[in-house]
Amino acid sequence: MINKKFISTAHNVINLEIKALQKLKKSINKSFNEAVVKIARCQSKVILCGVGKSGLIASKIAATLASVGTPSFNLAASEASHGDLGMISKNDILIIISNSGQTSELKNIIQYANRNKILLIGIVSKKDSILYKASDIKILIPKVIEAEGIIPTSSTTSQLALGDALAICAMRYKKFGKLDFKKLHPAGSLGSQLRTVEDIMLTGNKIPFIHEDLNMNKALQILTKKKLGFLLVLDKKKLTKGIITDGQIRRFNEKKENLYTMSAKHIMTKNPISIDKDSLAVKALSLMNEKKITSLCVYNKKNKNKTIGILHIHTLLQSSVN
Repeated sequence: MINKKFISTAHNVINLEIKALQKLKKSINKSFNEAVVKIARCQSKVILCGVGKSGLIASKIAATLASVGTPSFNLAASEASHGDLGMISKNDILIIISNSGQTSELKNIIQYANRNKILLIGIVSKKDSILYKASDIKILIPKVIEAEGIIPTSSTTSQLALGDALAICAMRYKKFGKLDFKKLHPAGSLGSQLRTVEDIMLTGNKIPFIHEDLNMNKALQILTKKKLGFLLVLDKKKLTKGIITDGQIRRFNEKKENLYTMSAKHIMTKNPISIDKDSLAVKALSLMNEKKITSLCVYNKKNKNKTIGILHIHTLLQSSVN
């Protein structure tokens, strides 16, 4: 039997964190905007540092920034005074996270930043702290009530949310889009979801091109050889004019028309459905399902009528796109 006291305690902890986030939301001001611009425009690295639980939050924020196009890493405060300060260069931005802003391990790092004129962004809850006073950009997190009055919970939730907000705002400032994100996340479920048509399309000799004047007797030989169930018909300028599918050929045979004496342009369906190479593969799959087709022509935005690849339903399924 579940102890109802645990449920009540869980609700209390979560409510404290919700209240902390509500206070944080109201506190966002010009300092936040200034920090976003500096981070987005940074031509070097963004270095995060904290002690204890704040250090763990700093590590997560650094990972988030790096994943959305801002080179970042976490500096261990305990190691900074033993040589790791050399990791910080004058063009870097240093973000220090501390609830109290008075933690002794941070003093040497703060002094180093000030002495070397390294831009320091302080994320802190106390105005009368060393960190707040020394920071070039001061982001004040509202004072909150922690779980059990002492356990870092509400404060670290606020720090994490603020870091996420900084990362997303910097990403938008830099116009870092889905294609950029995909380049940094090639593996796992994210990589699969962000795979583009260009990543999995068939190219070169695998594309079953034929000329529009080609006799269908020869065209059928190419259809059999390529084993894709369709042919793409080109004109003299090598622009895509139409498509011939297995289904069309069967229908002609059922009508008992003399298919073999016809040219490809008399059989083809004009203006085959196509998609841009930079479209997401999941969009291509959706389009195939909507149009009830098994293949798409792929083009570059520069010329929609020139096929540079083909996308077959089997290729999509083999690539685990769903």
